Amino acid sequence: MADVPLSAAFNGTAPCEKPGQAFCIDADRVYDSCGDKDCLNEMRVFFTEANQAVINNAMSVRIREANIIDTEVKVDPVTYHKGFYSIDMTFYFEIVLDVNDSSGCTPNTINGLSVFCKRVILYGGEGNVAVFTSDEDCCVCPDTASLPIAKVQVAKPMALTACLAECCSPCMPSSPIPDCVRDYFGGCIVPTQNRSVLATIGVFSIVQLKRTVQMLIPAYDFCIPDKECVTSSDNPCDMFSRVDFPVEQFFPPNLADTESDDSSKNDD
Repeated sequence: MADVPLSAAFNGTAPCEKPGQAFCIDADRVYDSCGDKDCLNEMRVFFTEANQAVINNAMSVRIREANIIDTEVKVDPVTYHKGFYSIDMTFYFEIVLDVNDSSGCTPNTINGLSVFCKRVILYGGEGNVAVFTSDEDCCVCPDTASLPIAKVQVAKPMALTACLAECCSPCMPSSPIPDCVRDYFGGCIVPTQNRSVLATIGVFSIVQLKRTVQMLIPAYDFCIPDKECVTSSDNPCDMFSRVDFPVEQFFPPNLADTESDDSSKNDD
């Protein structure tokens, strides 16, 4: 492989070289994936004891935002369908609410937990090998050694609406609550009492099944930085002087400009 001068690399003038060698690397190959747009309608919201007391005296609620706290993922082979796997996902959401009571004062802002379970089936290939590395301290379970790895990506949920509902009987989430979720709310989640909240949110997610495989790739050259490091200054005014003036904040585009930009994108 030809050597590229460091000065040329910093100036962005490095020539486009043909691949000189091929190297074998370990990489995560995605065997199958899917994307979903789910509207989770009227999910029950569960609260700590203090927040449930606020809901019991509430006159109305308004959803402020929704956040994803954690997602538990389990992969199992599909019986009589080789190479396919079911991915069971349990999503744990934080629902932030503004609660109004009979006093008419400023609304109380509280948060609660909503849980949603989902299953998808994807192709993940077949494998019968167990992988051990020097940086692992524990053994590999034989039942899971040949399973592909599931990866779930979730965008920030879209908070749509929330309403109060009367409770016929106390209830709890159908899935056990992980310790990290319980710690997030700073206390135990209690059964719904007297009144509950039903929240509707929109969720975008991508699910992938992948395996670590050996791949042969062409190599061009070492990754040399294409710019010089800029020394930071502790002077806040020096840092502020490098910030561009926010023209768009003072002069937002009007409706005509927005429509013309959209039409030009559609033409492309």
